[in-house]
Amino acid sequence: MWDKAEEFLLKDKYISPLIKKHGPCKIKPSRRKDYFLDLVDAIVSQQLSGKAAATIFNRVKLGLGGKVIPEKVLKTSDSKFRGWGLSRQKTSYLKDLAQKVKGEDIKIKKLDKLPDEEVVKELVAIKGIGRWTAEMFLMFTLARPDVFPVDDLGIKKGIEKILKKPLNSLKMAKFAERWKPYRTPASWYVWKVIDN
Repeated sequence: MWDKAEEFLLKDKYISPLIKKHGPCKIKPSRRKDYFLDLVDAIVSQQLSGKAAATIFNRVKLGLGGKVIPEKVLKTSDSKFRGWGLSRQKTSYLKDLAQKVKGEDIKIKKLDKLPDEEVVKELVAIKGIGRWTAEMFLMFTLARPDVFPVDDLGIKKGIEKILKKPLNSLKMAKFAERWKPYRTPASWYVWKVIDN
């Protein structure tokens, strides 16, 4: 899926060694029926380490009987979500998401038809979903090729490690221009720098 992107990014002195080390970018689009699940996962994962997020998300999935759908989220008591490790706030975000999807305030299965900024606009209308979460959805659910999450801490740390100096958000965004129109896979490689 990312052949053209890799061909392009292999010419970049910063990303090229990462492609050689980590192989092809593993991002691929989710199925439409998993969009809700992906957003639940994104909300659960906010401000948590990957491991903690995965543990809590698995508890939520198991608790909902393996079917993470709006109806089940709405029928489940807040105390159950709290027992699975979610804060009151995140529980309210999940309920808001479920309500908006069920009531079709958000046409979740049509998000892949919208341009990037429209997707962001739709998603930030949900309580608890900000620009960062919307960008993660664009990258990891819709596999949009040119998203650069400038406010992501991992990206910041990765770029600082690559360049051996700190950059502010503005300079980071400017630096990442070199990877257009493939900033999504470039970001994936930047994250790999701090994964080790």
